[in-house]
Amino acid sequence: MKKTLLSLILGATVLFGADAANSQLEAAYQKEFAFLKAQKRELEKRYEETKTQHSDKLAAAKAEIDRLQQQMLLRTSKSEMLSEQLLEAERSEQDVQDNSAVLDGVIMQAATSLEPYGAKVDTESKAYDAVIAGIFRDGVKTLDTLSSIRTESGSFFLTDGTKIDGQIVKIGNVASYGIGGNAAGALAPAGNGLLKLWDADAAATANAVAQGKHPETIGVFLYESLNNAVEQAKEKTVLSVIQSGGMIAWVIVVLGGVAALLIALRVLFLNRANARTRSVTDAVIAKVKSRDMASALEACQSEQGATARVLAATIRNIDRDREHLDDIIAESILHENGFLDRFGSVILVIAAVAPLLGLLGTVTGMISTFDVITEFGTGDPKLLSGGISEALVTTELGLIVAIPALLVGNLLSGWAERIKDHMEQAALRVSNVYIAARG
Repeated sequence: MKKTLLSLILGATVLFGADAANSQLEAAYQKEFAFLKAQKRELEKRYEETKTQHSDKLAAAKAEIDRLQQQMLLRTSKSEMLSEQLLEAERSEQDVQDNSAVLDGVIMQAATSLEPYGAKVDTESKAYDAVIAGIFRDGVKTLDTLSSIRTESGSFFLTDGTKIDGQIVKIGNVASYGIGGNAAGALAPAGNGLLKLWDADAAATANAVAQGKHPETIGVFLYESLNNAVEQAKEKTVLSVIQSGGMIAWVIVVLGGVAALLIALRVLFLNRANARTRSVTDAVIAKVKSRDMASALEACQSEQGATARVLAATIRNIDRDREHLDDIIAESILHENGFLDRFGSVILVIAAVAPLLGLLGTVTGMISTFDVITEFGTGDPKLLSGGISEALVTTELGLIVAIPALLVGNLLSGWAERIKDHMEQAALRVSNVYIAARG
């Protein structure tokens, strides 16, 4: 269009000149302006119509979105509610299964408990109400039976292991009496549902209960179950205790006997060494004061004991110089040391070795205990008792030997030292008295 208009203008300019060209150009511009203005109005109208249409569509779309969101919220809420209902249903189902398992366990336990007494329980039925009612009915009937005193024919073992037939009087399910042959008394579990005669005087009670009497005082053995045997408690003796400690326990006992013998001999030796120490010293000093040295020597030789021998050596060398005399007295006391210290070190050695032997027994006992555990496990405590007994008994015996030996050994060593002091004092007193009498 612009090229056409330009061609017209150029043509008009050429044909009609400049004025005519201007007039035509202005007319062409006005015509073009009017055309453009009309197009503008048309475009604005179409814009408004399009805007209105889009606004309506946008509002409709927002309304649809709101509606869909509302539906989504409702469905989400409904889905959550259904999920909670499903979870609750699953919990209820689990509770029902758990309760069923508990009831099945109770029914099986009841069947196991009532079966030995002749009661039959239907463990396959799921009619729990009827089954539980039957269990309670049979349980009450069984309790009535077990809580009564009843007499049955049966067999039991005597104390020597002989099996005899007779009558068994059962008091509920916790005690029994056996009467058969010449034997009667309380019965105790022998294991595996068997009974044995208990080693106790209950024959009068058994006969009275069998005759339907009710004595004021009864001898009875109460038990909880017949499955496990009950052993008669054996009275412990010193010999049985030592035997339970094994070979090491006997070694400790022998050492203890040796220590006791040595202590007795040492007491005897020290008593002889200390015999009449004061009286001999006084008699010799009286003779020395009168300068009767021959009589003083005879008085020493007529007595026994380490003090008398040391005083005799002192009197024989009383005329020597003091330094030489002191050496003779010290030598005499040293000569008596072997006699006074006899067996002292051996007693103290035994006192030191005994607890070490007890510790050795403890170690060996624990080793044997662990060997038993390795082979048989810890199910039966009786299998472990041997090693534990050895471990504890040897320690006990070791201390029993060591404590008195150590205490008495030190006391006797102190006694020997006091005897040595008394000998030295007596010899010095004699020498001092002789020097004073001669001066």
